[in-house]
Amino acid sequence: MFIVENYGLAILLCVVTMLCWGSWANTTKLTSKKWRFELFYWDYGFGILLTTLLLAFTLGSSGDVGRAFLDDLKQADNSAMLSAFAGGVIFNLANILLVAAIAIAGMSVAFPVGIGIALVLGVVVNYISTPQGDPLLIFGGVALIALAIVLNARAYQKLQSGSSSGVSKKGLIISVISGCLMGLFYKYVAGSMVTDFATPEAGKLTPYTALVIFALGVVVSSFLFNTLQMKRPFIGTPVSFSDYFKGITKDHLMGILGGGIWCIGMSLSIIASGKAGPAISYGLGQGATVVAALWGIYVWKEFDKAPGGTKSLLNTMLLLYITGLAMIILSK
Repeated sequence: MFIVENYGLAILLCVVTMLCWGSWANTTKLTSKKWRFELFYWDYGFGILLTTLLLAFTLGSSGDVGRAFLDDLKQADNSAMLSAFAGGVIFNLANILLVAAIAIAGMSVAFPVGIGIALVLGVVVNYISTPQGDPLLIFGGVALIALAIVLNARAYQKLQSGSSSGVSKKGLIISVISGCLMGLFYKYVAGSMVTDFATPEAGKLTPYTALVIFALGVVVSSFLFNTLQMKRPFIGTPVSFSDYFKGITKDHLMGILGGGIWCIGMSLSIIASGKAGPAISYGLGQGATVVAALWGIYVWKEFDKAPGGTKSLLNTMLLLYITGLAMIILSK
């Protein structure tokens, strides 16, 4: 199977992760205006599962290093498989709650609270589990990225300054819950895997197998979480399964593409974690919030009509973000 053998390549893959995690949501803007996110989410989950299977039967089954996917699956302990599956369930719930929080409270509340908590908690939890890298540089870099996310939120607040609505308490609570769950899921996936990808120990999973089990956790749990979201949505009227089959081909393909883009990022992060360490891989990946902001600034022109002072906030955000990334990269 393909493994990362040097730190430089691991960091490059983490940067690609950040780009993927910050870019997949663009596919939601390319669907029909009437295509609800609850319906999009089914194809998103299928896209994640299809991508993990493709990687497992190609990169995860080629070469002389490590264990091939099917051989790895046969020897896996139930505890390792349950850990990876639980990671998928936890991520899925966190992701659905984050989208709900954005719908209720807006980007300026949901993202700094949800992703800010996920970033800090995820790095702390993963560093305690596998302490790799200089903690001062890692946590210093995380602090700067978290501050960049807060400034990004402030820019969105300026953009929405004409709105008379206050901060939704319900949206804030959902954001906190989402952030806590999002900060924990990665640990369960990393904990299911072998410590040495090149010479995997018995019972544990290789990264490619862990990703497939993780994706199954996402898809299976959607039949509970997303079905509930369809029947009792946080915003809007209920939708039915029959509505899903009324979608045009483009809507379904965009969902599968969105899931595939997110999953490529997740896969590269997991593969890179063997060399970079889970804390660094996760910390770099969660800088995706600012990547998403760049899409909003330069492609979707979300800030063209923002009031004065917004541009300086955005410039400061980018400076903090780049500095934070550099500190995390130099930590090992």
